[in-house]
Amino acid sequence: MRLLSLCLVGLLTACQSHSVQPPPAPIAPQGRDHAELGVIRELATGQTLTPQQLVERLAVAPRVLVGEQHDNPDHHALQLWLLRQLATQRAQGSLLMEMINPNQQENVDAAQAAARAGKAPSDLFKALAWQANWDWSVYGALVTYAVKQPYPLLAANLDRAQIMQIYKQRPTLEGTASTTPYVQSTLLNDIRGSHCGLLPEAQMPAMLAVQQQRDRRMAESLLAAPTPAVLLAGAFHVRKDLGVPLHLSDLGAKEGNSVLILAEVGKTVSAESTDYVWYTAAQPEQDHCAKLRR
Repeated sequence: MRLLSLCLVGLLTACQSHSVQPPPAPIAPQGRDHAELGVIRELATGQTLTPQQLVERLAVAPRVLVGEQHDNPDHHALQLWLLRQLATQRAQGSLLMEMINPNQQENVDAAQAAARAGKAPSDLFKALAWQANWDWSVYGALVTYAVKQPYPLLAANLDRAQIMQIYKQRPTLEGTASTTPYVQSTLLNDIRGSHCGLLPEAQMPAMLAVQQQRDRRMAESLLAAPTPAVLLAGAFHVRKDLGVPLHLSDLGAKEGNSVLILAEVGKTVSAESTDYVWYTAAQPEQDHCAKLRR
């Protein structure tokens, strides 16, 4: 009788696990012949996963954090694929995006209400007051899909005015995980590098405060959102050793978070920074610093 019960449970579990569709083909032009193109790896074990296995692991997490390279179209295509496949495994609670500010939330809510009434806006870019610095040509398909879903699409960033206020008057960041010397010095070094060493040193503390308050807001937004929740943000924001997961820990939510970083082939990704990595084709290298110095 016990053997029969175990068999029935096994059959039920198998029935509840739906097959996922194949991931989209590469779009970015470089790295198409790289040995790791399309490889998905669980960093804690070193195990290579199939797309099906990845989706099944992420589907049981209350909060999934997906890190992207903003200008890589493969990352946005995979995010859209992932949202669709997760929906076959369980009902989605919410989607949060770094690319949406709180002052856009009313527009997003109105667009979702219209879509649910069968009257989706014809010009979603305009309806959402989408920010031009987030390239609509790579975000448009994903956002259009999200607006039409029954779950809320939510802002996860700070408004410009809030950022300027933090810059002028740095708030005290509470917590032990996000405030260690290692975390803050590593973030400072990244800020220096990403600004090509052109920022005055006197501005560094304010820039660090803005970075960490953005991560804290993403963590707070995740905890306030209906679960299961997915956050889409830059890869640096979702890093377990530097970003939002540390703030979740400081807010009492150390468990229940799964991190997936989408990384271009050839990039180094460590077990300290993510649970899973998915290697994609790469965009051509650009010398942003040369442009800034002109």
